[in-house]
Amino acid sequence: MIRSRLLGCFLLIALGLAAGCKDEPAPSGAASATATAAAGLPDRDPALAKKLVGEGALLLDVRTQEEWDQGHLEGATLIPIDELPKRLAEIDEAQGGDKDKPIVVYCRSGGRAGRAKQMLLDAGHHQVTNLGGMTDWPKD
Repeated sequence: MIRSRLLGCFLLIALGLAAGCKDEPAPSGAASATATAAAGLPDRDPALAKKLVGEGALLLDVRTQEEWDQGHLEGATLIPIDELPKRLAEIDEAQGGDKDKPIVVYCRSGGRAGRAKQMLLDAGHHQVTNLGGMTDWPKD
């Protein structure tokens, strides 16, 4: 009984792997551009983040109020990650309704910023990058 179940599971896995290995044409330029836009900007690129903020990108801190009070990056806006879904309209307003304006998100180590980036992408923002942790910000 156990052998037959194991064999069945093995066959299902093998078929699944084989089905995923079929040849398909590479995505067209338009399709790959759409995929790139949906993914936002590259993550954990402090030089890019600093450049974007220097050009007027929204710098969004998604840590807690207590973490913010201990220090934050100059010019940042605080919206804790657990409040972000309810406060997306504030971001839209800060961006003048332009979902193509860049947003740089950070937290303590990058995990919450990654979740925030995905929320913003899901809300229709196209230019979002996860700086990572606030200690990743380049020092002058």
